[in-house]
Amino acid sequence: MPLRLTFHGASRCVTGSCFRLDTDRGQLLVDCGMFQGPKTEKELNYRPFPFVPRDLGAVILSHAHIDHSGLLPKLTRHGYAGPIYATPATVDLASVMLPDSAYIQETEVEQLNRRNARRKRPSVEPIYRMADATRCLGQFREVGYSTWFEPLPGVRARFWNAGHLLGSASIEVEVKDGERTVRLLFSADIGPDYKLLHPDPTGPSGLDYILCEGTYGDRDRIDATAENRRAVLRDEVRAAINPRGAMLIPSFAVERAQELISDLAQLMREGALPEIPIYVDSPLASKATQVFAEHAADLDHGDDLVRGIRSRNVRFTQTVEESKALDRLDHFHIVIAASGMCEAGRIRHRLKNWIWREEATVLLVGFQAQGTLGRIIKDGASEVRIQGDAFKVEARIRAIDLYSGHADGPELVAWIGKRLPLRHQLFLIHGEVPALLGLQARLDGVLDPERIVLPAIDQAFDLTAEGARALSAVAPARVEPDRVGRPDWHNDASALLLDVNDALSAAADDKARGVIIRRLRRALEEEAR
Repeated sequence: MPLRLTFHGASRCVTGSCFRLDTDRGQLLVDCGMFQGPKTEKELNYRPFPFVPRDLGAVILSHAHIDHSGLLPKLTRHGYAGPIYATPATVDLASVMLPDSAYIQETEVEQLNRRNARRKRPSVEPIYRMADATRCLGQFREVGYSTWFEPLPGVRARFWNAGHLLGSASIEVEVKDGERTVRLLFSADIGPDYKLLHPDPTGPSGLDYILCEGTYGDRDRIDATAENRRAVLRDEVRAAINPRGAMLIPSFAVERAQELISDLAQLMREGALPEIPIYVDSPLASKATQVFAEHAADLDHGDDLVRGIRSRNVRFTQTVEESKALDRLDHFHIVIAASGMCEAGRIRHRLKNWIWREEATVLLVGFQAQGTLGRIIKDGASEVRIQGDAFKVEARIRAIDLYSGHADGPELVAWIGKRLPLRHQLFLIHGEVPALLGLQARLDGVLDPERIVLPAIDQAFDLTAEGARALSAVAPARVEPDRVGRPDWHNDASALLLDVNDALSAAADDKARGVIIRRLRRALEEEAR
C-alpha cells in the first residue's frame, strides 16, 4: 500500500495527539492522547478508535502529558500488545501519570453511576481501568535522545529534545518506501526559549514532511526572560496578599507545578516575597516532583528545583482530608492544584470555596482551551457552574503566559526555519484555527503558502513522490472540523442556565418569575412539536 499519514487528533484543536503512519511493513502510531476541552471533543475519548489497535506494529510516545499519552491504556485494553517507545524520563513520568489517570477515570465514573442510579439511568464504564494502565506500562521501551531505533522493519526513528517537558521529544522518522527514503518530523510540543528546566529545542533539517505544533502560533511574548517571569509572578503575589485570602493557581501537576514551586521559593529566599505557605494540592504533583528530583542532574537549574521543593514553605497534600482542610485556613496562602484548565482534580473544590470571595485571587498560568472552565473564567464570566452548582465570580482573576510550555509565534517560525530545506508539506497541528492561521501568516516568505496544510481530524494523506495528496473520506467523520477548538452546545446550555437563574433572581416578585417560567415552558413545548 502507499505510504499514508492519518491525523486522528490535535488537528484544528490542541489536544488528543494521535497520528498513524501506514507503511508496507506495518502501522506505526505516534502518540495516543486524550482529548480535553469542550464535551464534543472529550466524547471522542469514549468512542472506538478509528483503527484496529491490534493491527498496530508499534507506538512512539513524544512525552508524558495526558493529551499525548492519556489513551495508551485504552489502546492496550482494546488489543494492542506491542512496544511503546519513549525516552527514559517519559517512561518514569508515565509510570505515575497513567495510573493517576486511571484512578480519575474509575473515581469519576463511580460518582456518575451513583447519580445515574438515583435518576434510573444506565451505568457507564470508565475509558479504562487501573489494570489497563498497569499492563500498558509493561509495554514501554526506553530509548535515549539521538539514538536510532527500528520500531518496524524498514522504519527507523530517533528522539530530539523538544525543550517542553522532562523527557519530551520531537520524533524523526525515516521510512523506506520502495526506492526512496521519506523523512518526517513530528514536532510534538515545542518549548519556549526561556524554559526554566530545559535547553532550547533541537531537531534535524532537510526533511520531506514536518508536523509542527501551533498552540501559540498567533502570539508574541514580550521580554520572556527568567528574571521577567519571576518579577511578574512576584507582582501578582504581592497584589493578591490579603490577611484572610488565598491565591489559587490552577496548574498542570507535571512541570508547571514544579516551575512555580522553584520560582516562588527563590523569590522568598531572596526576600522579594514574604514567607507564604505554599500548598501543592495534588497527589500526582507530589509523585511527579519526586521524578523530577531524581532527574535533577538532567535538567537546567535542577539544583534550584530541588532547593525549592525542599523549602520549609512548601507542603504537599496527600489525602482527601488534608485537601479539604485547606478550606479552613484563615491566613493568606497559595494553593497550586491540578488541573491547569480547571476541568478536573482538586482545583475545582478549591474554586468552589474561593471563587465567590473578593479576598481571593485566581492566577491562570497556562493555555486555556476553548470550552474549558479555565477559559470561561479567563474570558470574564460573572458566574460559573462547577460540578453542577452556580457560583458568582467575585475573586480577582489574573492570567500570565510566562509559564507556558509552548513556544510562541516567533519561536515557532525560528524553529521551522532551522528545519529547512523542506521538500514537501508542512502540516500545522496542535492549535485552534486562529492560532494556526496566525502561524501560517507568519511563515509568509519562509514557505510557499500552498505547502502549508491545516489537516482535520481523521483526514488522511498519501505521501507520494510528488508530495502529500489528500484522500476522500472513506467513513463518516467522528466530528466535523468546525465543531472542534470552540465552545459547544454544552457550554451554551451551562451559560443559559446561569442566565435563567439570574433572570429569576432579578425579577420583581413571584408573579414576574412565573411569567419567565411560563415563557420558557412554552418555548420548550413548541420545540418539542
